[in-house]
Amino acid sequence: QVQLVESGGGLVQPGGSLRLSCAASGSRFSINAMGWYRRAPGKERELVAIVPSGGRANYADSVRGRFTISRDNTKNTVYLQMNSLKPEDTAVYYCTVQIYSGAYINYWGQGTQVTVSS
Repeated sequence: QVQLVESGGGLVQPGGSLRLSCAASGSRFSINAMGWYRRAPGKERELVAIVPSGGRANYADSVRGRFTISRDNTKNTVYLQMNSLKPEDTAVYYCTVQIYSGAYINYWGQGTQVTVSS
């Protein structure tokens, strides 16, 4: 069973930075895409950033230039460096990985709260 463990959320002032981490374990197959979504109060879940294996990262327009996604395939870990945080970045952030084992399956982390407030 694939498990995702997230860390790094918290409270930060506007303009500050946070780094989220998500470590995947338990898969017998290679991980394809790794990414982050978020859900703000009263809003739909939205894609923040995603990076395919060996491919180019994609970002939501709202975070491009401020957030950077990266992955360490040796550790099956994906990171999200968040700079110049704004109050509208406040949300629960969810890590996701996509694994191919005859079909593409997406797995999700438990979510980590990010609150941007003065």
